[in-house]
Amino acid sequence: MSTYLFRLGRWAFRRRRWVLAFWLVVLVAAIVTATASGGQTNDEFTIPGTESQQTTDLLEQKLPALAGAQTQIVFAAPGGGSITEPAYQSAIQSALTQAKSVPQVVSVSDASQSVAPDGRVAQSFVQYSEDPAGVKDSSIDDLVKAMQPVRDAGVQVEYTGSVYPGWRIEVSETPELVGIAVALVILLVTFGALVAAGMPIATAVIGVVISLMGVTAVAAVVDVASASTTVAIMLGLSCGIDYGLFILYRHRNQLLRGTPTEDSVALALGTSGSSVVFAALTVVIALCGLAVVGIPFLTVMGLCAAAAVTIALLVALTLLPALAGFAGPTLIRFVSTRLRPGHHETVAKTAATEPARTFGAKWARFVVRFRIPVLFAGVALLVVLAIPALDIQLGLPTSGSQPTSTTERKAYDLVEDNFGPGFNGPLLVVADGAVSQDSVQQLAVALDQQPGVASAAPLAVNDQVAVVRVIPTTAPNDEETADLVHRIRDNRATVEAAAGGVPVTVGGTTASNVDVSQKLADALPVFLAVVVGLAFVLLTLAFRTILVPIKSILGFLLSVAAAFGAQVALFQWGWGEHIFGITPTETISFLPIIMLAIIFGLSSDYEVFVVSRIKEDHSETGDARGAVERGTAQSARVVTAAALIMFSIFVAFMFTDDPTIKALGFSFAAGVFLDAFVVRLTLVPAVMAIVRGKLWYHPQWFAKYVPDPDIEGKHLEERLAAEWSSDPAGSRTPRG
Repeated sequence: MSTYLFRLGRWAFRRRRWVLAFWLVVLVAAIVTATASGGQTNDEFTIPGTESQQTTDLLEQKLPALAGAQTQIVFAAPGGGSITEPAYQSAIQSALTQAKSVPQVVSVSDASQSVAPDGRVAQSFVQYSEDPAGVKDSSIDDLVKAMQPVRDAGVQVEYTGSVYPGWRIEVSETPELVGIAVALVILLVTFGALVAAGMPIATAVIGVVISLMGVTAVAAVVDVASASTTVAIMLGLSCGIDYGLFILYRHRNQLLRGTPTEDSVALALGTSGSSVVFAALTVVIALCGLAVVGIPFLTVMGLCAAAAVTIALLVALTLLPALAGFAGPTLIRFVSTRLRPGHHETVAKTAATEPARTFGAKWARFVVRFRIPVLFAGVALLVVLAIPALDIQLGLPTSGSQPTSTTERKAYDLVEDNFGPGFNGPLLVVADGAVSQDSVQQLAVALDQQPGVASAAPLAVNDQVAVVRVIPTTAPNDEETADLVHRIRDNRATVEAAAGGVPVTVGGTTASNVDVSQKLADALPVFLAVVVGLAFVLLTLAFRTILVPIKSILGFLLSVAAAFGAQVALFQWGWGEHIFGITPTETISFLPIIMLAIIFGLSSDYEVFVVSRIKEDHSETGDARGAVERGTAQSARVVTAAALIMFSIFVAFMFTDDPTIKALGFSFAAGVFLDAFVVRLTLVPAVMAIVRGKLWYHPQWFAKYVPDPDIEGKHLEERLAAEWSSDPAGSRTPRG
């Protein structure tokens, strides 16, 4: 592999104008395609094979009036007054009558029939003909305009449901800009040169824009969750910068040691580029592994993120060498400050020519010297952090987890306080068949007698299907609500007997959330086995030993468990309520599986970068313990910079209003930080120093039948050294 990448680097360097032109054409084409497609992300999820999805499909076929999107409008009288006062009722009835003429609206319920016991709050349900993705923003705007007379009368009007004003998640550029700014500062410290610091950011931004435009175009033909865009941006930007950093750092050090520019670019791609390829492949495998879960929105999310990482890899392998060709010696034109003139150049030359004098080398020597206590201390820290994960409770986000300033949260609180928590998460029990009015009433009575049911009443009936709305006594994400869903399904025979023997299913948003959480929990072991198994094979091929992959996987499990524990403590237990401005709530049910995919991929990145340098030194010297010190010293600075960049980008996404994005950002940031600094730069060197040369053991048949990818570039460097030394003209450019 290293030889092919060497040739690719030399080709991109020599044809840099064509390479740059190609990527600019791709960038423009992606922007034009996305703009023309008009694609938009949405949060309409389908869960094939679940009872709730079967219920939704049934309603779409036989009672489409209940299958479309819905807006719940909540009216609250001012100053503790009664919403039934004539002035308020007149304004509400007039507004609801006008709402019936809003485009795409098929029905509007009478608010006077749904008044809270204390008389202060009423609610109305607006049903649309289209699913959430098909409801136009103009229709929602017209609905808000129709409610203006009610606001003019002094009544508080709030909205929730599957669609409502502002329901579409707008992708903010602020986190990306903050992350890029922080990354630039870190790169300036790492390289000490402005051009070198800006190059990985420039290539990463180009890759991210292409990825984002691609996701937008795809959203025009398939459902793409809004979180998919966020995850793709986070990974595309962070991986793009990191991959560029690893290759460019090697190139910069070679320039400082006197290697000609073209040779250095090609050699950096042949050595560090090999590590980048294997690292990217592990991330892509982990993300594509989300497909085994069987939930379409997670599959699309994983594929979108995998595509972003793939584009970041391709940009790093082609555009970066081309830009390095344009930059030439300016990459080692260092910034000089008045306070410390020449400092950056001195640090850079020390790292390139005398790595044993760096702080990373001091840290590596400390870890190797105190390897046993360091190992115990690091493992103990991660185990303690992981303890809260034992109390993890899964659920999907509801309006109750949104910021208190949003309309959906205000509506949620008004309903909970005045009607009861269960009114925010009703269940739909559907009888599939012709059911008489008496049988529908008997079905409602049978359901009303179930433990955990506040009320049950017929919602709709025709000659094909009947629907009963069941109001639980508990909130949508409460464990008792999930128990109620399972209890009704477990007692299906009794319920169907009350409906006259007609088949009965349980659906609705709340039941769908229960099914998703259950399906994710069931798929987690399979997903973990598939992803870890494939990555184990890949890492075994890369390092030609089974002990390195085993060590990598165990370290990942420790770091991800610790990140889970921190997330549970801060977001679920509420320790971070005031720090992050969030409402304590259940852990998002798809967070564990996405986090396992992403953190496993990223942890493999750092494993590859650190261990490949150690293996490179060990292949040269045969000194196992010394190789740990020197290899860690050579990789510590660049891995530290890469991890801090990725950490900063993830943290930047915590400064959004969406609690789901905050939880994702924090979890990814915690996982990356712990894995990079506690596991890869501390526990990994400690373990390798303890095991020493035995770590590189592999059976003889393995060496005979499995090809050597030369991830550290040893064979490439040996061949190039022979070519350069035999060149009669003394040229450093290899022949052929």
